[in-house]
Amino acid sequence: MKAHVFGKTLAIAALLAASGAQAQDVVRLGNLKFAHYGAVSYIKEIAPKCGIKVEERIFAKGLDVMQAIIAGELDVGTTASEAAISGRAGGAPIYVVAGFAKGGARLVARADANVKAVKDLKGKKVGVTRGGIQEVLLMAELQKAGLSADPAPGKDVQIVYLAYADLNQALLGKNIDAMMQSEPQSSQAINKGFGVEVLKPYDTPIGEPVRTMVMTEKFYNTKRPVAEKFMRCFVMATSAFIRDRALAEKYVREVVFKGQITKDDFDDAISNSPYTYDITPEHIQTTADIMFKTGVGRMARPPVAKDWVKTDLLDEAKKSLNIK
Repeated sequence: MKAHVFGKTLAIAALLAASGAQAQDVVRLGNLKFAHYGAVSYIKEIAPKCGIKVEERIFAKGLDVMQAIIAGELDVGTTASEAAISGRAGGAPIYVVAGFAKGGARLVARADANVKAVKDLKGKKVGVTRGGIQEVLLMAELQKAGLSADPAPGKDVQIVYLAYADLNQALLGKNIDAMMQSEPQSSQAINKGFGVEVLKPYDTPIGEPVRTMVMTEKFYNTKRPVAEKFMRCFVMATSAFIRDRALAEKYVREVVFKGQITKDDFDDAISNSPYTYDITPEHIQTTADIMFKTGVGRMARPPVAKDWVKTDLLDEAKKSLNIK
């Protein structure tokens, strides 16, 4: 009888130990709902193969992800680079650990607005989401063209700040003349015929903006084995989406957007925002310096990228999976 009770006690202890291990291996992920964020979302589907559980929360914009990280609600977050830079400048305890997509911006005008180039935006209303990488690129393009801009009338270009989801409707309703938009929304505007591409804004010193994966300093420093598993899972998910376009399309269209975007929307979006893994301190520093110069993010000073861009976990994961 005693042996039976002892055996039962051992079994319960083993179960408790196992559940404790599983609880330690939960990764809290903050993500955004865009086509080029799809591979990051896919991590939760393959997470059990990596020995972790990923709890994903979807946010409206990268700055909201930063707020959740500061509040201690996330371990990992995905943002455009400007939100990571603004967050770090404001004291957010984060490291950039990878890039996961590049590009993902397009200047789109109304079909009847007669805007062929950036210089044609003079006297126009241009919509953009405040604080997004699209705002950084818009300001850089306007500065390059010698145009002044402000939300108040009186400058060369009047800026209209709207959420990503509202920009297309404003263009369709002729409340704005053009917009610097993300994907797949810019592709949708073009495919539905109420928008035309003016340019992909990659001819500034930023080049193609890289979307950043950030990790809290605490998670990076104190949960290294779990962080390693997560990064390996990220590389696996991204590799699967790069290799298998059909898998990426099916997942993004059916799971992320629940049938709200077409195959053409997806194809056009990903051609303008391909999945990737990599990021460099130099890219982050250039972006931070341009943000500071154009006033986006309202930073007292730009953070020094080499102090907080740490790609060692990514390098180890890619090496273990034999990915260049």
